[in-house]
Amino acid sequence: MAKKKALITGVNGQDGSYLAELLLEKGYEVHGVVRRSSNFNTQRIDHLFAPDVKGNIHFGDLSQGLDDLIYRIKPDEIYNLGSMSHVRVSFDVPVYTGDVTGLAVCRILEAIKRGIDNEIISKATKYYQASSSEMFGQTTTPEGGYDEGSVFTPVSPYGCAKLYGYHITRSYRKGYGMFASNGILFNHESPRRGPTFVTRKITIAAAKIALGLQDKLVLGNLDARRDWGHSKDYMEAIYHIMQQPEPDDYVVATGNNYSVLDFVEEVFAYHGLVWQDYVEYDKSYLRPNEVPNLLGNASKIRATGWAPEYDFYTLVKEMCDSDYWLVKKGDI
Repeated sequence: MAKKKALITGVNGQDGSYLAELLLEKGYEVHGVVRRSSNFNTQRIDHLFAPDVKGNIHFGDLSQGLDDLIYRIKPDEIYNLGSMSHVRVSFDVPVYTGDVTGLAVCRILEAIKRGIDNEIISKATKYYQASSSEMFGQTTTPEGGYDEGSVFTPVSPYGCAKLYGYHITRSYRKGYGMFASNGILFNHESPRRGPTFVTRKITIAAAKIALGLQDKLVLGNLDARRDWGHSKDYMEAIYHIMQQPEPDDYVVATGNNYSVLDFVEEVFAYHGLVWQDYVEYDKSYLRPNEVPNLLGNASKIRATGWAPEYDFYTLVKEMCDSDYWLVKKGDI
């Protein structure tokens, strides 16, 4: 029996690297798409796509479409994890965000549709769209958290672009009978999270302060509450979504949320530090539109058998352990 083939956009990101690992462990032939740039960053996946590993890196650009790549590889499953994924930065580059985070979804879906119509790829080809809790925006958080029926009111260019991607995925599913599913993922972190995201910013800074290499940490909104899970758990969830008998939409979350201040306190306590001695507030770090509270209700996907292994505290500890040793070795 031939191996299943998977194509992952954004494979060199936090999520893409964990998903590639998971699929390789399950015996897939994994193909990853990375964007060619002047800063070629593949540290998260170098161990996966070494010459002795059956994986392939392809250069591609979500703003131009991936038709030729899809038709050449003929993947059984396509996971679209690529996007302009930094919410704060999306306010600085809203048009670019709309293109690669929103319209790119339509480009991929249309490529799949044309490929099926012209019998270039199988009509059984599956598509996964990485949707986001940022789509809920400033809607009042329901008791028990946001679920698949909650109202979307995104307030960032990133959230708006993700909402387009979510709805166009549903449109192609309903209109053309394609296997196209959305995973509405709440915040998920790991030691592989990019250093410009607030969680890694905190864990790296605290490690440097503990080692005498940094004096202060400057942050914006400490009151924002997020439902933080582990990327590894959430990649298990999206694989699980793609193995369901029918395509559908699922919220992926832990069902617990904590403030940025809670995260700060836990990280500094890990190092035996009093956070008030080192953390400063700067309003320039605030977003033009703040999302105060995100809490997910993942009852639907839990009913199919998925559940997270990590909780908030084990996630924070793993990130602190990793960044302490990375800083100590001089790797960051």
